[in-house]
Amino acid sequence: MGTLILAVTSLFLYSVGTALQALHFRGRVQSNLAITTLIGVLALTSHGLLIGQTVHHDGGFDFSFFKSSVLISWLIVFLLLGLNLKKPVQSLFLGVYPLAGLTIILALVTHGPSRLVSEQSYGMLSHIALSVTAYSLFTLAAIQAVLLYFQNRQLKHNYNSLLVRNLPPLQTMESLLFEMVWAGVVMLILAIVTGALFIEDLFAQNLAHKTLFSILSLLVFVALLIGRYTKGWRGITASRWTLAGCALLMLAFYGSKFVLELIFQRGG
Repeated sequence: MGTLILAVTSLFLYSVGTALQALHFRGRVQSNLAITTLIGVLALTSHGLLIGQTVHHDGGFDFSFFKSSVLISWLIVFLLLGLNLKKPVQSLFLGVYPLAGLTIILALVTHGPSRLVSEQSYGMLSHIALSVTAYSLFTLAAIQAVLLYFQNRQLKHNYNSLLVRNLPPLQTMESLLFEMVWAGVVMLILAIVTGALFIEDLFAQNLAHKTLFSILSLLVFVALLIGRYTKGWRGITASRWTLAGCALLMLAFYGSKFVLELIFQRGG
């Protein structure tokens, strides 16, 4: 199946999923887990086939700026679909589906230097897999943190908006946020450890800044978890710390890639 057909199919399915979630959010249609899951799985399948044609080639994997974004958005959708079977995270689809569609469009219309990693580089691939999983979990946590932030502000002002009426109770939202943060911290620690084991020279490979921002991000998240259990941090405070940690992590990954690949045009 052609790349363009797969891209259009994925975009169409993500658009349908977004429209249904928006209608549910406004109270126009009833939520249906089976339909939500079916549309998501179909979109995920088409998205995955597209990755197979754009990311995997020439005996390796292209982890350049836009290609890796397509992979990360696929994993975000995958994780969210799995979470949605057990947790009340349906509202996150309104942010995740458009994000996935945007990464597909950018990967098709933009061009940059490739950053190929050989299929035989098992250590490096394991580091990248753990990193991508951590980024995906923290992206979900960032969206959750934004929703929690606005939910807190509106509840404090007794504003009964669509957002307040559609989101789960505040305690549930906070619990979900910290579950995502915990999972992301575990993945990030493993990613940093595997990076230390399998990356020979951080400075020669232009990865020192990425490592620094990743460690700073990890410290922010660990401080958040400590604050949660020692000082009872929650609500807006938890949201701000989560977003700060996610911002540092995005600087580590996308900031370094943007400078190296799109400004200096340096591939790998």
